[in-house]
Amino acid sequence: LYAWRNYFYSGCRRRSFLNAFFLTKNDLRVLQGKPSHEWNPVSICCWGLSVRGIFYFCTYTHPMMLLNPQVDAFLSKTKRWTDELIQLRRIIVSCGLEEEFKWRNPCYTYRGHNILILGEFKEYCAFSFFKGALLGDPEHLLQKPGENSQSTRLIKFINVADILRLEPVLKAYIFEALEVEKSGLKVALKSNSELDFAVELLEKMEQDAAFKSAFEALTPGRQRAYNMFFTAAKQSETRNARIEKYEQRILSGKGINDCVCGLSKKMPSCDGSHKYVLQPTI
Repeated sequence: LYAWRNYFYSGCRRRSFLNAFFLTKNDLRVLQGKPSHEWNPVSICCWGLSVRGIFYFCTYTHPMMLLNPQVDAFLSKTKRWTDELIQLRRIIVSCGLEEEFKWRNPCYTYRGHNILILGEFKEYCAFSFFKGALLGDPEHLLQKPGENSQSTRLIKFINVADILRLEPVLKAYIFEALEVEKSGLKVALKSNSELDFAVELLEKMEQDAAFKSAFEALTPGRQRAYNMFFTAAKQSETRNARIEKYEQRILSGKGINDCVCGLSKKMPSCDGSHKYVLQPTI
């Protein structure tokens, strides 16, 4: 039954009347806040075959059926912030967003458009709004992930109590982000000419014409990515070291996240394939 439930769930996890047949509102009280691998498939089938299940088959779609098995696997492997991430997941899914798994993290979308993404970090867990710069933020919860972040804004969490206390506020933020996406609003991004490039990078381009030509030939996104990486270093010595390390990559016309081994299945981006290349033994 467990294997059958996983097979059925993987094909029917989007909103549909058929999903509602297998879960009812009463189940939500038990299952709320639990990853789907902890659900009892026998009880799910029994409820679905009951009179109440048949009634909700016609009238109700269970929000927990939006859960993605890949996210279940992600949560089962988290080393910290597991309880916090489960609660955040519950809140987000209850707002009607579709759960996907992108960039090795739970990502929540509306009609294929990214709304927010969950993340696990060393000192906190967080969810990040892709268009957070457009949100009102009346509670002053949103933060920039980095100094050069233009669009993304995140909210950090370190315990379950704060998440439960802020649940109504978090839902309001999520619904606002949803309305922003529905309205088609876009963040006005700064052009490269408006960005503050690292002094060490400007000096390198003045000293080396070939390097300057190669860097300017990169796409605006690749230039921004390099600049963000270089300026993130606090010391000038570290910034120079980073520029020197990536000089050949820039001269080759590659972005900081581009594949250089030729083994990536997601070209031109690196997917980590180089980590599994067998090194010759001496």
